[in-house]
Amino acid sequence: MAGKTKALVELMRPKNMVLAAITVPLGAHFGMDGNWTSEFGLAVGFQILTVLTFMGAGNAMNDIKDAAIDKIAHPARPLPSGRITEDEAKRFVVVLWLISVASMLYGASTLHAQNADWWPLTTIYLIAVVLMLTYDLGPETKTKGLVGNISISLMVAAVIGYGAATVGSINGLVFWVAMVVFFTNLAREVIKDCQDMLADEGERETLPMKIGVENARMAAYVMIMAGLVCLYIPYWQGPFNLNQLLYQTPAILVLITLNGPIFKGEDARVSMRIRVAMLLGLLGFMLTMVL
Repeated sequence: MAGKTKALVELMRPKNMVLAAITVPLGAHFGMDGNWTSEFGLAVGFQILTVLTFMGAGNAMNDIKDAAIDKIAHPARPLPSGRITEDEAKRFVVVLWLISVASMLYGASTLHAQNADWWPLTTIYLIAVVLMLTYDLGPETKTKGLVGNISISLMVAAVIGYGAATVGSINGLVFWVAMVVFFTNLAREVIKDCQDMLADEGERETLPMKIGVENARMAAYVMIMAGLVCLYIPYWQGPFNLNQLLYQTPAILVLITLNGPIFKGEDARVSMRIRVAMLLGLLGFMLTMVL
């Protein structure tokens, strides 16, 4: 039983959800200018649950859809390894969706009762649902390479806006933080496609297949640089001061030193370091707000 539970949790890809657990309160922090209350804390807690179960459902749906590919590319994952059945995975997805929708509706109703803007929360959630369903189901944007990469990255970036919407307040800073997340995650998706190109052959038409692996890696590096530009802007243009950019030094160093591993074709290493850089960047924004 413990092994089955562990496999179901693994199906959600908890490592990918660490960023979500951070970005929801980060977006909320920006939205309310750091003025936390116990009421806001409860609201944010519920919406962290919304996002985690949403992402868990999406990741599980993706693994169900990719079960055949993963037998080659990722044989140790729960489905190809046989630790759980497809029917068990599908039932788990239904439970995750029910929890996610219920938590979102609770948040929207709470905002409405407080005479705060509730519609951004609902709108962002519905857009994310559409992106998720079109990714795995019709028209299956996941099979269309860059289009699917963009869909995933938009969903990841939208978590920042969703966090701000949780407390009924979205400001300009949220946009730039979301753009940092979008571009860095997009680069990571392209690098992962380079890594999985052989396994994806015949199943997906990815960017590396269209323009070649080396060109795709170069495109990913450009995306990383775009993310860096977006990271600088809040410190150049406000609301932060340029000297506070010091808090982003770890993230910047990780990103600017990726050119070597990228052009050497060390895709797994690059993918991991981009994830670390995203985490460090978000922590940098949090430190900027607090210190």
